[in-house]
Amino acid sequence: MSTADKALRGVGGYLDDRFRGAKSLRTFFRKIFPDHWSFLLGEIALYSFIILLLTGTFLTLFFNPSMTDVVYHGTYTKLNGVRMSEAYASTLNISFDVRGGLLMRQIHHWAALLFLAAIMSHMLRIFFTGAFRKPREINWLIGVTLLTLGILEGFVGYSLPDDLLSGTGLRILEGVLLSIPIVGTYVTFFVLGGQFPGHLLIPRLYIVHVLLLPALILALVTAHLFIMFHQKHTQMPGKARTDHNVVGAPMYPYFMAKTGAFFFFIFAVLAGLSTVAQINPIWLFGPYNPAAISAGSQPDFYMGWLEGALRMMPAWQINLWGYALSLSVFIAALLIFGLLMTGLALYPFIEQWVTGDKREHHVLDRPRNAATRTAIGVAGVTFYGVLWLLGGNDLIAHYFDIQLYWTTWFGRIVIVVGPIVAYILTKRICLGLQRKDRELIEHGVESGIIRQLPSGEFIEVTRPPDEESRAAVMSRVLFHGLAADGEREDGLLPAETRAPGAEVAAAAAGTRAPAAFESRAPGAEVAVSEAESRVPTPEARHVMGRLRLRLNHVFREGISLQEGDSHGDGHGHGDGHGDGHRELPSADEESTPRS
Repeated sequence: MSTADKALRGVGGYLDDRFRGAKSLRTFFRKIFPDHWSFLLGEIALYSFIILLLTGTFLTLFFNPSMTDVVYHGTYTKLNGVRMSEAYASTLNISFDVRGGLLMRQIHHWAALLFLAAIMSHMLRIFFTGAFRKPREINWLIGVTLLTLGILEGFVGYSLPDDLLSGTGLRILEGVLLSIPIVGTYVTFFVLGGQFPGHLLIPRLYIVHVLLLPALILALVTAHLFIMFHQKHTQMPGKARTDHNVVGAPMYPYFMAKTGAFFFFIFAVLAGLSTVAQINPIWLFGPYNPAAISAGSQPDFYMGWLEGALRMMPAWQINLWGYALSLSVFIAALLIFGLLMTGLALYPFIEQWVTGDKREHHVLDRPRNAATRTAIGVAGVTFYGVLWLLGGNDLIAHYFDIQLYWTTWFGRIVIVVGPIVAYILTKRICLGLQRKDRELIEHGVESGIIRQLPSGEFIEVTRPPDEESRAAVMSRVLFHGLAADGEREDGLLPAETRAPGAEVAAAAAGTRAPAAFESRAPGAEVAVSEAESRVPTPEARHVMGRLRLRLNHVFREGISLQEGDSHGDGHGHGDGHGDGHRELPSADEESTPRS
């Protein structure tokens, strides 16, 4: 044993004798993490946040959060003699006089954009794959809160330099606060400390930006990681992957080496991007002046929805009992954002209520297999995308030589029609992909080999799918919906466990398949007699009960992997919705000709 090994062993023994941490460390190092490229999105958000903390610490050493007027005399001679706030002057000093200051500013800004982009992409991955389901609802709520705090943190940090562009954003903030019914004036005076812009806003935003919000985000990120570690990581469907295991590589040495290298890769990308791509050149905008305006100004991408919503809304204002309600600002800035975030937070519980699915899920869904959820997600992305696009309607009108009002009215129409069209198209695409999966299982993979039969007929030879592809396709879970009494039927099984030719006969008036459904033999039929039929309960007869049954029918629409056994609309159409059944070929069968 070398000297270094002896030293490490001695230190380890010393610490273990006092803290008893060897067993916990062994468990930690043996923790299995699945491997999939989409799991890196969360790591990008985490490492971007770490880089934000490091670069932000550097910037706080030189930034002066004061709105006191000074006359600038510095390296940037074009602004010499111009009156500005000390916050703006110190930002110029960081950019031109502090060694490495401009690079740090740009890394900080690019890392903020990457942080929010990674959070959004990570949450979209979680939504479309159903990773928010039991037992991960709390982590989903933490993610929604992190997204909200991240947007607020980015806006506050973007406003600190007190340049013309960020000052315009603060002016919009004042209008948003004033639009709050009844208490808007009081809230505005509390935040600003008086009339806009005053002398307290930047110092207050500075404390929020460097102390309050980072502490909250750090606490939530820590809680998110601890919960994820305790509940184990989800995994993509595939061979030998179930809700009772995790297929992947251990924390040490594989995952630690990979994730450590990934951190330095992200840092290198941000440093390279900050070196060659200029962002937020405040010296070109000049100091904030309430009387000055700028043309073609755009906020950071995560605030584009607000800009678009404000530009899209008509001038709606109502005067009631001496109060002016500015609905054009309140709806655009607060109501839309509030409804969006509330919907995101409540969605896991709404889906659980509609489907009645209260099982634990550790294997993710393929987005195509949850057609309704995927369609809802794409509709939401379309809604956000239209708002984001409208945030640049002046630039669109300028570069494409279109009247500005045409772009505004186009946005007002598309904001309603677009999500509906996106929902319908996405759901049809998902159902089409489900039919393709069924065809893959029934007929196999096209081999490109054409044979001629003795009769003269030409056929194409197919081969069975590989085990990994077959396992991913067969991992789909079929919902058999709710009985008329509002209780969930005992018919939720992975497609690969369903016996070929088996079917459940249940009356539309409300019956429930017996528990024997889960263990029936191949080819057996479960007949639910009239004696087992259920009378709808009072809860299932009222408005919410009927709504739940209707929504459940929408959520469970899909194409069965067995031909004719779809539960999309329960009727035979000759397109996979009939009553016939076909035995599925196994993965180890020989290639079969397909006519």
